Amino acid sequence: MELAKVSRYLQLRPNRLQAGLQPQPGCAKTKLPHRSPPIRFLFHAGTLFDQVDDRQPPHSPEITRSVTFRLCLNTSTIQPQPLLEKIRLAAEAGFEAIELWINDIYQHVGQGGEVSDVEKALADHGLVVPSMIALRQWGEASDLEYPLMLAEAGRRMELAARLGCPFVVATPPRQPCPQSQLVERYKDLLQLGRPLGVRPTFEYISFFGSVSTLDQAVSIVEATADEGATLIADAFHSWNSGSRLELLGQIPAERISHYHIDDAALGIPAGQQTDPDRVMIGDGPIDLAAEIAMLRAIGYQGYISLELFNRQLWQQDPAELLELGIKRLRELVEQP
Repeated sequence: MELAKVSRYLQLRPNRLQAGLQPQPGCAKTKLPHRSPPIRFLFHAGTLFDQVDDRQPPHSPEITRSVTFRLCLNTSTIQPQPLLEKIRLAAEAGFEAIELWINDIYQHVGQGGEVSDVEKALADHGLVVPSMIALRQWGEASDLEYPLMLAEAGRRMELAARLGCPFVVATPPRQPCPQSQLVERYKDLLQLGRPLGVRPTFEYISFFGSVSTLDQAVSIVEATADEGATLIADAFHSWNSGSRLELLGQIPAERISHYHIDDAALGIPAGQQTDPDRVMIGDGPIDLAAEIAMLRAIGYQGYISLELFNRQLWQQDPAELLELGIKRLRELVEQP
């Protein structure tokens, strides 16, 4: 697919959203530098990443002791709340970052709001946006639909750039899809986001038919042979898909854009759970301490984001829920 052919589709923006994406008076349009990782990688078909780095090895005690994490909230955790309320609640709970859902912003604009409202709320509450969700239907679209999906991906990455967000999640298809097609199309997304300074980051979904395990996601990221390719690691999806913990320890930290933390429901076997089965961290069977220890071992120093989709938790007071969530997060990451 020649990305130049997509340019004419990128002009087909909804008028109100287009207006929202223009720089507002007194607000300069954000343009981020390209953030390719400083480390070179060797790519070998069918193998994990081989890291070429002259610095300290990632498992050294010096690096492990110095690793710190930044705590983030994925707004799905308090989904029923309005967008601006989610931002306020995250900040007041003590999170320093927030993962926004692009459809929430679309809804806010569709109801008469502006993107500048979101910018102001983030600035007023001192929150950064390390990741936004999501790019969808790019993997399975027909040849006829694919330019339209790329056009929408371009709009979403423009929105991320405006909000200073370096990553947008690229969600794989729900149904089985050829890996070769996903690799080529993920490469297209990387190329599309590069001028904006925004990197699509690949995720795996444990109950999807295309890419359900961590090792499958690693294989696709590796196959792009692109230094900008990354993936999101997710405690729930790794556990639910039977992905090996040791694999997490073999991924260079620079290739992990983000880490989603969550727990699984008791009494439902792994492989049979879906998003609503996620529970508050510490209430399920996942060995989250081991996952955090593995992240420390590889030198990961990025964001750890609380991501739940539990409808019962949505009925609770959101401030109390986030108070409990960040308390448990802090206890977990502060363990030696």
